[in-house]
Amino acid sequence: MRCCTRKIKTLIKAVCLLGLVFCTSPVYAEGIEINKVEARLTDEGYLLSADFNINLPQPVEEALKRGVTLYFVSELTVQRTRWYWLDMEVESYEQTTKLSFNTLTQQYRISRGGLFQSFFELKEALRVLGHQTSPPVPASLLDNKTGGYLARLTKKGSQIGAFASMRLDLSQLPKPLQVNALTNDQWSVESKRYHWDISPDGQGNGEQP
Repeated sequence: MRCCTRKIKTLIKAVCLLGLVFCTSPVYAEGIEINKVEARLTDEGYLLSADFNINLPQPVEEALKRGVTLYFVSELTVQRTRWYWLDMEVESYEQTTKLSFNTLTQQYRISRGGLFQSFFELKEALRVLGHQTSPPVPASLLDNKTGGYLARLTKKGSQIGAFASMRLDLSQLPKPLQVNALTNDQWSVESKRYHWDISPDGQGNGEQP
């Protein structure tokens, strides 16, 4: 009897432990989150980039699979903070990326300008869509040696920072759907506006939010 009791207790512990493993599996929140940001110095200038984790709410994903094209707007900006006045924008880049689904080929497609890519998995399409990069910001604007903004960081309160954000543009949805989307919180798919500093040593820096 004692042997059976020990076996039953062991079995119960194993079941509880298995349940704990399943309960602690990672759950990703719906919406857009920033995974990584970077300001990297190249021969052409500073490249700002951001990786967004996009997880579509169910109503948005269903609309996509029914043929509704989704428009995502990303923004990468360089600003100089000023203690005596409003922050000054140095460079700003905004890009619209389209996400659509072809019911005939059962493929997802992302389009940026005249370029496009197709995917069989939505997860992969969202991963590629989530990587956003700006055109080079001229190094002369942020260079210590040429009298750029970083050279002025010795002034009280001056600092160079970059911002990244992404959102689903509801204004580009079909008109009948816009009314529902504007009143439904599940259609509010956007990231927070994330800020990070650009190093004054002229090398730029990356950071994990």
